[in-house]
Amino acid sequence: MKHHDLRTAGDQGPGSGPLAERIRKRTAGLGRLDTQIPGLSLVCRTEPTEPVSYMHEAGVCLIAEGAKRVTLGDEVYDYDAHHYLITSVGLPVVAQVVEASEEKPYLGMLLELDPRMIAKLMLDGDVPAPRVKEASRGMATGVMTQPLVGAFARLLDLLDEPEDIPVMAPIIKQEIFYRLLTGEQGQRLRQIATTGSHSNQISKALGWLKDNFAQPLRVDDLASQAGMSTSTFHHHFRTLTAMSPLQYQKWLRLNEARQLMLTGRLDAATAAFQVGYESPSQFSREYSRLFGAPPMRDIRQKGAGKAQESRTM
Repeated sequence: MKHHDLRTAGDQGPGSGPLAERIRKRTAGLGRLDTQIPGLSLVCRTEPTEPVSYMHEAGVCLIAEGAKRVTLGDEVYDYDAHHYLITSVGLPVVAQVVEASEEKPYLGMLLELDPRMIAKLMLDGDVPAPRVKEASRGMATGVMTQPLVGAFARLLDLLDEPEDIPVMAPIIKQEIFYRLLTGEQGQRLRQIATTGSHSNQISKALGWLKDNFAQPLRVDDLASQAGMSTSTFHHHFRTLTAMSPLQYQKWLRLNEARQLMLTGRLDAATAAFQVGYESPSQFSREYSRLFGAPPMRDIRQKGAGKAQESRTM
């Protein structure tokens, strides 16, 4: 298992101190807040959390205080206030807050990426295209810089002046995306935004899978849609997501079934059928392998109060 542990490198960046109080005052008692700014969410946790499986959508995640661990496949990313986590496509992860307390809560924020805005910035700002077309891992960490912290602080300050959000939020988002594009992880974003790159083609295939996960999957057909041979498609898909297309589909199906059982009160057989399984026994085996317990036992343990945890950052 590859470990990306950046929590000890506190002298490499400015940290996110200016963001902590801004997040704290807006999330007090809420846990998670989806703000008035489209695509911006804030999180506060006062104690470490258990590992939670969810889809980490394309975005940049900052920590103002505390620390977090995100696992993608067999890779582990530990990061804190001196580093950001960037995800260029939607990826199935297991995540947990590892440092949080009442005195020093975990304070985080997630800004979703806007592929159209990023592509326009590349064109208008004369940002160079990626050096290679090859896909790279869709998740990485980068060192926080003072300009990036400042831009996020200004974005948060707009919450005090909501009438300015429609005009000013897109401008500040453009600055954030520009700094990410021209920063150490900009290559990943440029690959996703560049038409014809392998990452761009795989990201379209991911979109199709999310919309059609209950349908039978023919990888040959998906590869053909992406303009690749099946072997090349498999290679770049795994490089970007750390899993195969079938594993990705299975994760989508099982997590959707879990949500249906938690929030829709469906029995296991009905949930399995709705997400595309024809065999209840196969569903139960694969569910147990992913979540560590058979479906109904897992749902009893989690309870309805846990229904939204798999949707949180």
